[in-house]
Amino acid sequence: MLTEEFQKASFSEPPQKAVDKNQPKYRQIVDSLRTGITSGQYRHGGRLPSEAELVRRFGVSRMTAVKAVQQLQQEGLLVRRAGSGTYAADVPRGQKAVFGLIIPDLGQTEIFEPICKGMTGAPAGAGGQSWSLAWGHSATATTHKDVEAEQLCQQYIDQQVSGVFFAPLEFGPRRDLVNRRILKVLKAARIPVVLLDRCVLEYPARCEHDIVGLDNRRAGYVMAEHLIHAGAKRIGFFAREGSAETVDDRIAGCREALFAHGLSLPPSRVVRAEPSDTTAIANALEREHFDALLCANDYTAARLMRSLHTLGVRVPQDLRIAGFDDVTYAELLPVPLTTLHQPCLQIGAAAVATMLDRIANPLLPARSVLLSGHVVVRQSCGATQVASA
Repeated sequence: MLTEEFQKASFSEPPQKAVDKNQPKYRQIVDSLRTGITSGQYRHGGRLPSEAELVRRFGVSRMTAVKAVQQLQQEGLLVRRAGSGTYAADVPRGQKAVFGLIIPDLGQTEIFEPICKGMTGAPAGAGGQSWSLAWGHSATATTHKDVEAEQLCQQYIDQQVSGVFFAPLEFGPRRDLVNRRILKVLKAARIPVVLLDRCVLEYPARCEHDIVGLDNRRAGYVMAEHLIHAGAKRIGFFAREGSAETVDDRIAGCREALFAHGLSLPPSRVVRAEPSDTTAIANALEREHFDALLCANDYTAARLMRSLHTLGVRVPQDLRIAGFDDVTYAELLPVPLTTLHQPCLQIGAAAVATMLDRIANPLLPARSVLLSGHVVVRQSCGATQVASA
């Protein structure tokens, strides 16, 4: 459970350093604002007093206020945006940016480890901006991903990190509440966020944050088309209940590919069940007479193949199977799995570049940076030709 302070996104301001009244007026303004910026009072990206406000507060002329602001601008401590105002620089010159990671599935969903590796190997930003990743730890031992994600969020706010990479929770009854609350408090703390892999809203809604991940719609199209070329005619899609909206994108791409080839994907052929539920699987197979199933990811495909073996369904002789991600165990399954390889290293590098762009240009519109993968053909689809996305 979050603290009241976290839920309200309230933050205390540090005490101001006393201003030397014997200094020139413009120096008093410079020292006061510099202290406010470096102490975190204005926080990274926080709006500073206007020149008119500085004139009133310090009893100086407009030119004196302008001179003070210009000096801080030359020092890299603030930025001026035409028509908007003056803001604390997100990463003051000479300081190293620190980015936090909130990835609840890290260590459980295999794609996020190479994505993080891609982040650590990403080049410095424009002007040689250096940065590092903060690997937070939950304050208490817990198996609840939502609680751990909230605790990490609070840690990063307390640490005043320069930005946060967030992979939203995918399953669980509180996932939507927690995902939106985390984004709300990070926004209140003026900490920029880059979402990894998925949005937090259902299509066609779009959140206000940058998103970096796989082009899932295109991936669904490519994988379905591969199954068609392998000879499949009655293709279905298998996913767990409560899957992320990225799975819906893959279903949409699959449906488009089937339509383009004169086939269809009616709602009855989108099976949403646990891959260990042999009863639900047997009922779907009897009802739809599938000759191929495209699974939401490799984990689902691997568990489904085990259930099919229990039911006496042979892969690929009776049913072709394919997935997404290309996890390390995909080729080690009893029937090696055909899948779409995610370019995880490139996704990680693109996420860092997107974050650095966001920090340098806070007014940029929210962007979706979507990368393509390639098909890895193995025995589970009953084909030998190689396709690429």
